[in-house]
Amino acid sequence: MKSKGESVSLDRLDYEILRLLQENAKLTYSEIGGKLGVAHSTVYDHIQKMEEQGTIQKYEAIINLEKIGMQQITAWMIITTDPKETEKIAKKLAEFDEVLEVATSFSEELVITAKVIAKDQPALHSFIAKCVAPLSGVLRIRTAIFTQKIKEKRFTLPSKGKEISKGK
Repeated sequence: MKSKGESVSLDRLDYEILRLLQENAKLTYSEIGGKLGVAHSTVYDHIQKMEEQGTIQKYEAIINLEKIGMQQITAWMIITTDPKETEKIAKKLAEFDEVLEVATSFSEELVITAKVIAKDQPALHSFIAKCVAPLSGVLRIRTAIFTQKIKEKRFTLPSKGKEISKGK
């Protein structure tokens, strides 16, 4: 693994370790080493380097909220903004616990997209009315409530032999 300024170059072993960790982050160094035919100490060294360089940012448990009895609604907000205020609004939105994702986009106009959760529609309405709408520079808010989740997945590295495109 070689570092080039801000970007990191992964060797094949790094790539395979990452792929296995994405499939199951609970694998031990020995289990990963066994699958890849290398010593657990080699796996440990590679993982430590990737953690230090920020390639591996964190390990987390993904919880099925419905299974533990927590009902919630999820919505996308498309927020049209004054171009001078877009960055400030996006950063402010990112501070709210109800906001899961925030991204900015420029198409015909500057917009912010935010994925939001709330316990129910009144709580969602209250959050939008009290926290989002009053932000300076918010021009319009459009909200789409999820009615059915068909697929939700994080990006995972492809299996052996498949390559992902890399930007330069």
